[in-house]
Amino acid sequence: MPKIYEYLGILIFFYSNEHEPVHVHAKRGENEIRAEFIIVNGKIEEIILKQVKGRMPLSNSDIQKFKEFLEVFGDNIVQKWIQYFVLHKEIIFERITKRLK
Repeated sequence: MPKIYEYLGILIFFYSNEHEPVHVHAKRGENEIRAEFIIVNGKIEEIILKQVKGRMPLSNSDIQKFKEFLEVFGDNIVQKWIQYFVLHKEIIFERITKRLK
């Protein structure tokens, strides 16, 4: 499970055996949600949040924080996906402790 970010206590990561579409998971405690990236011509057109089967979703306040994070770091997440799953490179974990907005 490559951890890519921690944002205000929310762990943002990929599972090691991921599949397309490009997506990322966010977890706090036992609660989890995922964000799928709709990419058209190399640009993020939309980010869709989806429930993770068998998991309770993040709280509304954590979902809002995660959305804020995705707005700023969406392109970086896609690049980390490519580095890890396509180029098979190590990903550097980053901890962000200050609110972005």
